[in-house]
Formats: sequence, structure tokens, C-alpha cells
Amino acid sequence: MRKTVAIGFLGTVLDQGGRAPRRWQKWRPTVSLCMQKDLPIDRLELLHSPDYDRLANRVKDDISQTSPGTDVRLTSLTIRDPWDFEEVYAALHDFARAYAFDTDHEDYLIHITTGTHVAQICWFLLAEARYLPARLVQTAPPQRTDEGPSGPGAVSVIDLDLSRYNRIAQRFKRERDETVSFLKAGIATRNARFNALIEQLERVAARSRAPVLLVGPTGAGKSFLARRVYELKRARHRLAGPFIEVNCATLRGDAAMSTLFGHVKGAFTGAQAARAGLLRAADGGLLFLDEIGELGLDEQAMLLKAVEEKRFFPVGSDSEVTSDFELIAGTHRDLRQMVAAGTFREDLYARINLWTYELPRLADRREDVEPNLEFELDRFGREQGENVRFNVEARRRYVAFATSPRAVWSGNFRELSASVTRMATLADTGRITEAIAEEEAARLAATWSAPRDTSDMVDVVLGAGASELDLFDRVQLEQVLDVCRGSRSLSEAGRTLFAVSRQGKKQPNDADRLRKYLARFRLDWEGVRQALENRR
Repeated sequence: MRKTVAIGFLGTVLDQGGRAPRRWQKWRPTVSLCMQKDLPIDRLELLHSPDYDRLANRVKDDISQTSPGTDVRLTSLTIRDPWDFEEVYAALHDFARAYAFDTDHEDYLIHITTGTHVAQICWFLLAEARYLPARLVQTAPPQRTDEGPSGPGAVSVIDLDLSRYNRIAQRFKRERDETVSFLKAGIATRNARFNALIEQLERVAARSRAPVLLVGPTGAGKSFLARRVYELKRARHRLAGPFIEVNCATLRGDAAMSTLFGHVKGAFTGAQAARAGLLRAADGGLLFLDEIGELGLDEQAMLLKAVEEKRFFPVGSDSEVTSDFELIAGTHRDLRQMVAAGTFREDLYARINLWTYELPRLADRREDVEPNLEFELDRFGREQGENVRFNVEARRRYVAFATSPRAVWSGNFRELSASVTRMATLADTGRITEAIAEEEAARLAATWSAPRDTSDMVDVVLGAGASELDLFDRVQLEQVLDVCRGSRSLSEAGRTLFAVSRQGKKQPNDADRLRKYLARFRLDWEGVRQALENRR
């Protein structure tokens, strides 16, 4: 049986009522709330000023007489100015964050009849933002008779009209805009484009249960961002279940079906016991399917049904099971091209493409290298129990190298994390020295300049025409094609190839420069990408 919990302020005027028995002849909203036959209150969290302890205890005693099944808990809350929006909002926000909500077993009501108008609007804003997983209720007095109020009065669920509180709402907006957002509090970024992406994703995560698609190269932070979204939803009481993560690139054949959807005992050779599967494990929580483009068409079809209907068949079962999970998908591939090629289902792509966010590469967010150094050093400190920091000159030299055009960062933030870990491990005295930083820069430069398997890409895209190229043109084209293979767009490839010369141009048009270069060989971007994709 679910319990009903009410939260509200003590009414310093309306809850007075005078001395007994006179106060029983007056309508008192807090007492009235606990006397509703159609809405029994199992627990009342009554907030009050320390100056009104006596009144709070009197109301508690009266409720024990009229509603003995209601557990009244008094909470002393100091608010110096109940008409100051920032102070009231901050106090109630702190109360909401500290309160142990149990949404699996309890329903919550916010009683807004008592308290100032400022308190009422703050209750509304906190409930709307899901800091309080509750409905708003208002009590009203009954019709009066010569003997006093005829019953406990009425109770109703209400909406507040924000237009009546424009000035207060504007003050709240300013305060909210100045506050560091939940997602950005865990992401070190100075990049304007990425900041805008995070701000919108935070609004979507707080209000929507729809799937989210994160697109970006390996190591760009898709997994980290998915977990932060989950933590945000948990903090806003939108999810109660676990965070389940799986890299679809690791799933192959029958094992993919079993891992995702589970199986019954005896479903196939070796299935000696039943398996629930990750989709069922994610019930009530969030499922992050990284590299969703690696799933086979059969798995895609079953996943679509599970996302849309919240039910599916485990392998070998004649009975459907249910799982109500939210989905975040990640990929480094162009799913639109995969749909055109017939390797990714169009209906599944349409279902997960409602909110799509492209995460830029680290090479496109060079200004974020420096703030992420502190983030990675703090992570190293938590994991290893050591406090490691850069010497001033070592930091300057490393940042200068890491943000220069020479820094390819092909592994993105995962590669930066590994780089910082190496330097921190070698810092015997807890300080990363110039020598360590320079050694690491040399190690990275050597890694990025190492030859990769690009020898046959020219043959792939030009076919027989490759034999007509001079060695000079062939070597240069191989390097250009290698960059194109690792880029998501013509513009991105152009920015990488012309990273130095573009700095001296007022209006660099990297995409046009690359387009003209490819045209020299009778090539275009889409044709090159398709040929290299088929080569994989």
C-alpha cells in the first residue's frame, strides 16, 4: 500500500485558531488537510520557523486527535525574510535535495495554502523542475454555520499562474542562469558550441523520456556524458533504476541476442540456465547502447519493439517480458548513410533520432585541453590516492604543445586521459616537471606520426586510375584520404588539413579548398566516404 506524504509550511496566522476549545470552531488549513476522508495523509512534514515551536507542537497535538493515523514530523527552518525570493528558494531547494524521497512507495503532496506568495511560487518551481516529485494541493475553508465551520473544507490539485508573479519569475530566471548547471558541473569545457549542446541536453534530459542519440568519434566522451545524464535524471527523481552500459561492438552472433534480450534455459546449446539480459536489468533506469550501429538487423528489429512497446521476447521464449527503460544510443558512424546502404533500419533510426547531439573531437575543442588537465589530475588523485600537479613551466609547455596544430588527438579525450595518467605516474615528488612534460609531448608526436595502413586507399577510390599518379601525388592523396576517413564531414576534414594556413585567412573556407583538391582527381566527398566505408 502506497503512503501519502504531505509537505507544507506552518501557517503562523491561519493555523493559530486561538485557545481551546475556541480554535476548534475555526478553520485551520494544516489541520484541515489531515482531516480529508478522501485523501488520508499518512505523514505530514511540517516546516516552521524556530520562533513558532509552540504553535507547531500545538498543531501536531491537534492532528493527533483528529487524524491519529497521521505521523506529524516537525522541521525547523530558518528563513530571515520570507519575502526574499533567493533566500526562500535556496532554503526549500536545500530541503528538497536533502530529503529522502521514496517514490517507489510514497506519493507526495505540497500544501501551498500556507506560507507567503513567494513560498508558493518557489514550491511550484521546485515541483516543475522535479526537485520535488510531488503534486501541489490547496485547501479551502467550508461554509460557515452558527456553530463554526461545517467540516474540514475542500482540497484540490491546482496550478499556479506564473503571469501573476512576473517580477519573481524573472528573478528566478536570473538566478537559474547564473547557477552552474548539473551536467556542466562535471564537464570541463570552454567551447561555446559544446556549452550550447550541454545546456539543451540538460533541458531535454530533465523533461523528456525520449531516446537520445550521441554521435561522435571514439573517445569524445559519449559514455561519460550518458552517465551524467543518468545522474541528472536520478537527481530530478525521473529515474529510480540502474545505469546499464554496453558496447554493441563487443556483441557478436547469438551472444548479442542473449546479452541484450536474455534467454530461457535450453534456448541453445550451452544455455544451462536462464538469463535476464541487459534490457530487463535496465528496467526503471537508463540503458546506454554505445556503438549502436554495430548491431545486426535482427537485434535492431527487436530493440525497436522494446523501445516502442516496452516488451520483447527473450531468446527461445514464447512469452513476452516487459522492461520500462530510457535509452541513450551512441555511435561514431553516419547512421544516415547506413540507412541508405540498408545496414541500419530506417524505422529504428527515426525512433532514436528525435534528440541527436554531435560531440566535437578534442582537436575541435583545443581550448578544453587545459581545463581537462585539472579534471584528469583530480581523477588520478581519487583513484591512486596521490595529489599530483604541474610545475608552472611544465604546464605551459604541455598546454602549448597540446593545443598546437601538431596535436592530432586521434584518440580524443581518452587519449588525453592516458597522457595525463602517464605524466602523473612518473611524477615521483607529486609534481610534473618540464622533463616529464617534454617527454610526453615527444611520445605523442611520435605516435601521431607513425605510419598507418593507408597504402591501398588510393587504389580503392581511384581504381585503375591510381596507376597514372606520380609518387608525389599518391603519397599526398593517401594522407588526405586518411584524414577524410577519420572525419565526420567535409568541413571537419578541411579544418584538420588546413589547420595552419587557415589562421592567416579572414574567411577560411576549408571545405571548398578540400572539395577543389579532391576534384583534381575526379573525386567528391560522398564518393570518397562511401568507398572507404565499404573498404572497412
